[in-house]
Amino acid sequence: MNPILQKCTVALAALLLAVPAALAQVVRTSAPVAPSRTATPAEALKLYLEREATGLPGRVEVTLGTLDPRISFGECQRIEPFMPVGARLWGRGYVGVRCAEGGTFTAFLPVTVKVTGPALVVTRPLPAGSALTPADVRLEEMELTREPPGALADFALVGARVLTRPLSPGQMLRADFLRVPPAVLAGDTVKVLLTGTGFNVATEGRAMSAAAEGQSVRVQTALGKTLTGVARAGKVVQVGL
Repeated sequence: MNPILQKCTVALAALLLAVPAALAQVVRTSAPVAPSRTATPAEALKLYLEREATGLPGRVEVTLGTLDPRISFGECQRIEPFMPVGARLWGRGYVGVRCAEGGTFTAFLPVTVKVTGPALVVTRPLPAGSALTPADVRLEEMELTREPPGALADFALVGARVLTRPLSPGQMLRADFLRVPPAVLAGDTVKVLLTGTGFNVATEGRAMSAAAEGQSVRVQTALGKTLTGVARAGKVVQVGL
């Protein structure tokens, strides 16, 4: 059983107290749930959240709030859980419940999603632009939802990238904290490789902007001609003719 189900029971029981008895009697689940069976609102939400939580890293705990008791469900015979546009199961948010048969209401329940799992954390102060080594991080069990998604748990994913911002000891290392360092900087003297059918010519030039390896960059040759090429490691710009 998905760990999400272990933490939903109490909260979903409280939810049922807020749902009128007429709705709680017989409610068919939404499309992803087997259409041959019926489910209470709690069961429908439990199945929906289990499906939505698939793929989240680590162990997942979900706590649901309760519906506003002033909301009238009327003659609704089937509810359909959904995620509001732009929302995601991460930290504090909302899950929607609408009537798919017998009514027109839509309501939103507060939901708190806690994800715990391994993540790399920084072991010492690191300035922006630092190239990381394995000694700069350690693997810890962390609450991943205390920050936006993107925590790294494998140092191999760091590669040759450098920090985009300074980090303090204990901070989680996220993918968006890293970038590929530039292969050339604006003003660098670069080797310009002119390639074409049956020939290769090397000359010197000056980079007119910074670029990471594989990115497009403009260079000015010693003769004053401006060319556009692809930045390569070792301050090389490859220009196809």
